[in-house]
Amino acid sequence: MAPQTAPARQNLPVESDSLIGRDRDLSDLLRLLEADRVLTLTGADGVGKSRLALRLAAQATALFSDGVWLAALADSATRAEVATRICGALGITEEGRRDPLETLCDALRGRRLLLVLDGVDGVAEHVTEVGARLVASCPEVSLLTTGRASLRIAGETVWRVPPLPVPPSAEGAEPAADGAVRLFLDRARAAVGDYAETPEELAAAKRICRRVDGIPLAVELAAAWAGHLGAEAIDAGLAAALKGAGTGDQRNGHPRSRVLDAVVGWSCSLLSDPERALLRRLSVFPNWCLELAEQVCADAPLAEADVLDLLSALLDRSLITLTGEHQNRVRYRLPGPVREHACARLAESGEQEAVHARHTGRMIALAEDLGGVALSSRAMPWSERYAYWDRAWAEYDNLRAALHWSARQGRVRDGLRICAGLRPLWFTGCRFTEGQEWAAAFLAMDGGSQPAGDDGPGTDALRGKVMVHQAELSWPRNRFDDAAAQAGEGAELCRSAGDLGSVCLAKALLAMLATVRGGTETDPQAHRIADEVLELARSAGDLWHEAIALNVQGALAARTGAFAEAEGRFNTALMIMRGMDHRWGVGTTLTVQGTVAEAQGDVQTADRCYREAMDIHRTIGAFPELAACLAGVGRIAPRLGSVAQAYDYLGESLQLSHTTGQRDGIADALVSIAGVAAGQGMAAESARCAGAASALLENAGGTGPGSPRFPLSVDTTSPGAPGEGRAWWEEGRGLALEEAVELASNVAESGRMPRARPDPSPSSAPPRAALTPREQQIAELVGEGRSNRAIADGLVIAPATVARHVANINRKMGFNSRRQISSWVSRHSVSS
Repeated sequence: MAPQTAPARQNLPVESDSLIGRDRDLSDLLRLLEADRVLTLTGADGVGKSRLALRLAAQATALFSDGVWLAALADSATRAEVATRICGALGITEEGRRDPLETLCDALRGRRLLLVLDGVDGVAEHVTEVGARLVASCPEVSLLTTGRASLRIAGETVWRVPPLPVPPSAEGAEPAADGAVRLFLDRARAAVGDYAETPEELAAAKRICRRVDGIPLAVELAAAWAGHLGAEAIDAGLAAALKGAGTGDQRNGHPRSRVLDAVVGWSCSLLSDPERALLRRLSVFPNWCLELAEQVCADAPLAEADVLDLLSALLDRSLITLTGEHQNRVRYRLPGPVREHACARLAESGEQEAVHARHTGRMIALAEDLGGVALSSRAMPWSERYAYWDRAWAEYDNLRAALHWSARQGRVRDGLRICAGLRPLWFTGCRFTEGQEWAAAFLAMDGGSQPAGDDGPGTDALRGKVMVHQAELSWPRNRFDDAAAQAGEGAELCRSAGDLGSVCLAKALLAMLATVRGGTETDPQAHRIADEVLELARSAGDLWHEAIALNVQGALAARTGAFAEAEGRFNTALMIMRGMDHRWGVGTTLTVQGTVAEAQGDVQTADRCYREAMDIHRTIGAFPELAACLAGVGRIAPRLGSVAQAYDYLGESLQLSHTTGQRDGIADALVSIAGVAAGQGMAAESARCAGAASALLENAGGTGPGSPRFPLSVDTTSPGAPGEGRAWWEEGRGLALEEAVELASNVAESGRMPRARPDPSPSSAPPRAALTPREQQIAELVGEGRSNRAIADGLVIAPATVARHVANINRKMGFNSRRQISSWVSRHSVSS
């Protein structure tokens, strides 16, 4: 059976402390979430919108069968980044030929979930577009967003998050009964284990909470100093700080934004000079770990050895927060208002450019480490090699920040170096749109001359390398003409610069493009180019590109029917990849080799290749490749004697492709299920699945690499009565994506179960107990000659639901077609 894992139902972070004073808000908001599909929490900075949204989402999990999912957008800048972050949060993989937003909408159309979009202020226009599309096309998706203002999406409900309630006066109710005071006391106890709640401290706490107008972040910042200052001293300090905060129409005389900034400034004024220096330098990070902070922030007056203690001090003051842990590294971030304050102080300090330059330099090093190791010919344990990918993913927000800074400052070479290094991440992670946009942006910029003392690659070499990588990213998007032009121009620049690895990659792309763009008549040209790549790679001692060239030659040989030659090329490439312990390369080669073996009818070799590749792709999270291998194992399982296992693997492949938004993968699974069903005599189900796959590919433009392997026509299914096969086919073509997936899932589910043997006696009584009342009703309608669509319209149910019932009737009765159901109905009255 295909090994499956129960899907997660949320990706919310673990809360580090308690949420105080929001019980009534949570109760009201939960009721709104049940009734309204778009709920926006608005309010001033520091008022607790994000914390409230996260707690609300956690409590709403039971309302959404497909879970609740958080996409943090605070550091996004473009529409592509917004869509990519949302897709990443949901585990949806970009399709090469489509706008990521279209893939997102298709993937979520049949799912019931809550999407939390936190921190939308900087990209409100893009979030409005994305949100409106999701609401219009995904009827079971709800949105929960946070920002300073509403998004103006149709049907949006806006909830303005108020500050926490504060005592009306010093002589009012018990302080501990007020939300703001309770928060102050809770955080003060966290700062000082034996915090004494004397009457004087409580009275001062009340004044503090009124003074900062109950703004939660301001209360927390004040309470964090309880271990060093008494409440009286904190109150006096805040009073002085707020005198310069300006005036406004708020109840305490100051606009809340100025109050919060004044409180942040007051807290920072109590820090030591090294603590203030570290805080302002940390503002260049969206998030960070200790090692990164030491590498970027350690400069006079800060010693690298002091950074840990200084971070701990800032954490104690609530000026930084923990976000979790990755690769055994604790990660931190600055709360938004604190980061804004620190950014302003960094600009005033005169060291902004130097700190950003160090940050960008570290990101360049990280990207170039990835680019150098990911495709290096040097043998190393796969876990060590893969760690570079994993680290780059952990720092992806910082890599984006460095790209944005380089673009704003016109630092062309820095941007090109990061783009060149991130090629393995963008390609294997299916970030085609984002990678191409960054590459195009920096290639279009003038300048980029090499500074004195810079021992990195030359500018022309960088441009050539990025052009070749841009061509590689164009390939999955079916932009073959663009890819060929980019690869050709890039190859010339790289050859002049002596970058033979990039020349090999460009030539390998051109060999594959020669076949895809021109058909079989260009095969001689493709073979010639592939031979050139192999010779060049061997002369340079480049094992990685030698293996790539062998794979290209193997694919070209298989295309012309030279399967023995193809097998030899693939085996040699595998030997090289295994020698380097490059699992991704091994998995990719095995997948292609399995496809060729399957086409030859060598099912034992195909099964072995698909299974080993499947394990590799599952481990590294390469979901489109994993789905393809699952489908391959499923297709050949009946030829190895296990139909039930075939449906296990095909069912998982279908659901994985559906969950990750891969229409090619869905079509591949549909065709494969159709083939297995046809072998079982399930002619109607087979034809409908194949018809649905045909329509899906036509709508998706699936004519390039990655499209399903088998031809799609009525002839691929078992024939029924004259014209019946065509009718079933057209029914399948008319199904919506969700209906097609449901149909195929039901076919796979029923196919796993043992099929009953039909009673040979024509006069046998119908087993009424075997069929449900609905199945009896549908059997009668089938007997009347009605199509699934007509039955669905009459019963007001989905055609896929009808198809599921028909499949169940066939399974229970041991039938193979609608004709047998009709014949049986004509002999026996199904109705009571």
